Amino acid sequence: MRVAIVGCGRMGFRRAKHLGGAKLVFCADPDLSSASRVASLHEGCDIVEDWVPRLNRAHIDAVIVATPQNLHAGIMRAAITAGVHVLVEKPAALHADELAGLSQLAASQNVRVRVGFTLRHHPAFRQARSLVESGSLGPLMFLRARYGHGGRIGYECEWRAKPEISGGGELIDQGVHLIDLARWFLGEFVEIEGFSHTYFWNMAVEDNGFLLLKTADKQVAFMHASCTEWKNTFSWELYGRAGKLQVDGLGGSYGVEKLAWYKNRPELGPPETTLWEYPMADDSWDFEMAEFLEDVRLQRESSPGLADAIAALNVVTKIYANSRHDHRA
Repeated sequence: MRVAIVGCGRMGFRRAKHLGGAKLVFCADPDLSSASRVASLHEGCDIVEDWVPRLNRAHIDAVIVATPQNLHAGIMRAAITAGVHVLVEKPAALHADELAGLSQLAASQNVRVRVGFTLRHHPAFRQARSLVESGSLGPLMFLRARYGHGGRIGYECEWRAKPEISGGGELIDQGVHLIDLARWFLGEFVEIEGFSHTYFWNMAVEDNGFLLLKTADKQVAFMHASCTEWKNTFSWELYGRAGKLQVDGLGGSYGVEKLAWYKNRPELGPPETTLWEYPMADDSWDFEMAEFLEDVRLQRESSPGLADAIAALNVVTKIYANSRHDHRA
């Protein structure tokens, strides 16, 4: 597999370190020093400014889109039109309207498009998914989750604070991960309620988003994304009639990643408890890239893909519309 990276900031550099044996042919970024830093990780990698002519199957098989989100949709459309497979960082666009027609275009070009909802690939969630699919939790009832960080000095001046570039604040940044995980486990949401607001940071986008989502069967996801968390936090709990799964931490500043399975006893009372800890380095990036390469090799539909991005962005848009400010550009 011959791949390119467009966007050589923090995410592009991270992707370049986890290519799963693929060959990095070129990388592109307006900041040539950033492009050079990424290119230095792979012998023979070119640095280009005009990447569009290089999007040709004769030269590359796939492109990793790691730019700010205002550029995602345009780069994807150019790549798909050229017959090049795509791995795009979440949320894949500023809003769902930008993704209209891309699924049909990808199908006509026989192109795979995977969206980087990387949390699905963390070991705790791979194990949690296996337990749910085995029926260990019984019928699912509800989910509650928190995901947040405390920002940093100058956070309100970064591109994420500019709605014309980011599409919004914390809800479209970390919140879409929570929305995607909730859909992955509970299914489609038919009732969407929530609120987004700026409490602390002096910026035009929200620093907190609160969600209450319901499926047709009244399964509920109650979630909060925040960049006023101060102590980085990840907490995710899924409740079924037969027990509960709880994921805490994501490694690094979020603490050691852990999964707890609380299995109900017939007489109820304190449940049987099984614990897993994952103190090793985060392997989700390698796992995700391997899945993408398999998408291409097997010509299988990518999951998560464009439909998942559209569903998550539709939730975000509804919350923004329900709030005091519409954060869409």
